[in-house]
Amino acid sequence: MDIKIEALTASQLKTPDFKNLVFGRTFSNRMFTQKWTHDKGWHDATIGAYGPISLDPSTSVLHYAQEIFEGTKAYRRPDGGVNLFRPWENAARFNNSALRMGMATVDIESHVDAIAQLVRLEQDWVPAAEGGASLYIRPTMIATEAALGVHVSDSFLHYIIVGPTGAYFAGGFKPISVLISDQYVRAVRGGVGAAKTGGNYAASLLAGAEAGKLGYGQVLWLDALERRYVEEVGGSNIAFAYGNHIITPELSGSILPGITRKSVLQLAPDIGYTMSEEKIDVYDLLRDIESGEVTEAFGIGTAAVITPIGRFGYAGKDYTVSNGVAGPVSQHLFKALTDIQYGRVADPYGWTMKV
Repeated sequence: MDIKIEALTASQLKTPDFKNLVFGRTFSNRMFTQKWTHDKGWHDATIGAYGPISLDPSTSVLHYAQEIFEGTKAYRRPDGGVNLFRPWENAARFNNSALRMGMATVDIESHVDAIAQLVRLEQDWVPAAEGGASLYIRPTMIATEAALGVHVSDSFLHYIIVGPTGAYFAGGFKPISVLISDQYVRAVRGGVGAAKTGGNYAASLLAGAEAGKLGYGQVLWLDALERRYVEEVGGSNIAFAYGNHIITPELSGSILPGITRKSVLQLAPDIGYTMSEEKIDVYDLLRDIESGEVTEAFGIGTAAVITPIGRFGYAGKDYTVSNGVAGPVSQHLFKALTDIQYGRVADPYGWTMKV
C-alpha cells in the first residue's frame, strides 16, 4: 500500500512528556487514515497530523454504532529499538470484527505496514520500559455514510492513533477487586460479543460504575442465558490457577478471543504450567475459592497484560483469593510475557516485529 506522508507544521509538532502517563489520555503528532467506498475500495491512505474528524450529524456511526477497533502496543527494547507484538493477529481479529459488523475488511499486510510506518515516524513517542510504559496503538473503523436508516453503510473511515501510556491500573501490578454481576450481562451468543465493537463496552459501563460505588474495581461477567458461567472480567479475559494448573473459560461466541489470552495458552505450558479451556460454573468456582483449591485469579488483556485479582464479591459476600496479594503464577506469567514483548529475552514464537 502506498501511503502519502504529509509534512507537519511547527505548530502541529509536540514534544512527548512521559511524566505521569495515564492510559488513553495522550496521543502523538500523527495519525493514519484511509477511506473505503464501493466504487474505489480503500483509497487515500495518508499519515498526517493528529486532529479532529469532521462528521455530518446524520453519519450512521453516530446512530447505529457500526464501528470496530483494536488495541495493540509498541515496546521499547533494551537496545533502543521498538517491537510490535503479534500485529498480524490483531489485524486478523480486526477483520473478523469487520465481518460481524457488516463492514469492509482490510488487507492484513497493508494494515500492519500502516501501523509500522506510523510507529516508525512517531518512535520518539515510545517511552522507555520503566514502570510498564509502552506506546498504545488504536486502529479503528467507523461507518461514514451521512444518512439515517438501519442498513450497512456505503462508506467507511479506517484510522490509527497512537499514544504513550503507563500501567493500565494506577496502582500498578497489584490485585484488584471484582464484583460478579448477577443483574447485568455484557453479551450473548449469536450477538457481537466476539467482535471488538464499542457496543460491547457500552453495555458494561453502568455495571462498572455501580461496582465502583460498592468498592470494586471491575465486573466479572456471567453468560447471558443462564447467568452462571464465567466469561470475562471488565474488558479482559480471565483465568484461574489451581496450583500449577491454569483454567480459562472456553470461547463461546460471546467471549472476545484475546491475543494475550492466546499467547498465555501457548506460553504457560512452556514455563511449567498445564492449561485448559473449560466451561466454568461460578458456583463451583466460588466453592473452590473458599476451599483454597483456587490459588490465584487474574485478568488477561492487552492493556494490563496480567492483572491479579484479590477479591470477588457475589450476592453480598466477599471471597478472597491468594490472601489478597499477587501470587507467583500471575507474577511469573507477567514477567515471561513482558520480557518477550520488550525484547529482554529471545522470542521463540515469532510474536514480535521490529520496527
